[in-house]
Amino acid sequence: MMDLDDIFGLYDSELRITEDRIIDLFKSPVITIPLIGKHLIDGGGKRLRPLILILSAEMAGYKGDARLTLAGIIESIHTASLLHDDVIDGADIRRGKTPAHSIWGNQVVILVGDFLYSNALRLAVMQKNQKIMETLSEATTRMTEGEILQLAKTGDPNISEEEYLKIISAKTAVLISAACKIGAILGSLPENMENALSRFGMKTGIAFQMADDILDYMADEGELGKRLGKDLKEGKVTLPIIYLLKVAKDEEIEEVRGIITSRFKKSGLNKLMKLFRKYNTIELSQKKAEDIIADAKTELAIFSDSPAKEALLTIADYTLLRGK
Repeated sequence: MMDLDDIFGLYDSELRITEDRIIDLFKSPVITIPLIGKHLIDGGGKRLRPLILILSAEMAGYKGDARLTLAGIIESIHTASLLHDDVIDGADIRRGKTPAHSIWGNQVVILVGDFLYSNALRLAVMQKNQKIMETLSEATTRMTEGEILQLAKTGDPNISEEEYLKIISAKTAVLISAACKIGAILGSLPENMENALSRFGMKTGIAFQMADDILDYMADEGELGKRLGKDLKEGKVTLPIIYLLKVAKDEEIEEVRGIITSRFKKSGLNKLMKLFRKYNTIELSQKKAEDIIADAKTELAIFSDSPAKEALLTIADYTLLRGK
C-alpha cells in the first residue's frame, strides 16, 4: 500500500508544472499582487486539491495538459478563499507563518483574493468547456455561502450538526468535489461515474474538514502551525462541542455555552478538554469522520483498479490522520 508521500513523489513533475501555473495566475503589473503570490507559494501547503484533480483525470483516462492548468486554477481558488478567511478570522498564523494580511493589510489582501478568484475563472473560461465552467462557478458560489453561514453561526451554541455539515460541505468539500468532477469531465466519463467521483470528493472533503476541526483540540502548534482551541477562540462551534452539548449534564451544558459565548479563556479550554475526555466526544467525532470516509471509498467501486484509484483511496485514508 502506498502512502501519501509516495503519491506526491510519483506526481512531482505534474505538480511542479501546476505550481508554475499558480505563479502565472499572480502575474500583474501591480507589483503587490505577485509579491503576495510569492509569500503564499513560499508558505507551502500540500497541494492536495491539484493532486486530486490530476488523479481523477488519470482515473478517467485523461492525461492532457488541461488537467495541469485546471489543477492550478483549483488551487488558486482555494488560495483566494484562504486569503479571505484569514482576514475574516483575524488569523495571526497560517501554516506556522505570518499571514498575508498581517504584512500588507486587510484591504489589499481582500482585493488580491478577488483578483485571484476572477483571474482563475477567466483562465477557466479559456478552456472553452461549459461544463467545467459551471462546476467551478457553482463551487465558488457555494464557498462564499458557506463562509457567510459560518459567520452567521459564529459563537452560536445552538448550531445543529446539520448546520455544521452544511458549513463544511460548502467551505471545504465543494471544491474537492469540483476537483474530482473536473477530472471526470476531462475524461468524458458517463454521468453515473462523474457523479460517483463527485460524491467521493464531497464525502472526502467533509471528513477532511471534520478531521481538521477535531485536531484543533489535539494540535501541536509546532507540527500543525495552528494553536490549540483556535477555532473556538474565533467562535467556530465544531463537531466535538456539538456532540458534547448533546450528552453533557444540564449544569455542564450551561458552562459550555458560557465558554462558547465568551470566546473562552485558557481555563475554559481546560474545562472543555476534561469534558471531552469524560464523554468521549473527540472519539465520537473521529468515528463520524471514519464512517464518512468508508462511505466515500465505496463510491469508487464502479471504477476499475488502477494506480490512480489506489492513490485516491490512500488520500481518503490520509484525511483521517490530519487536516489541511
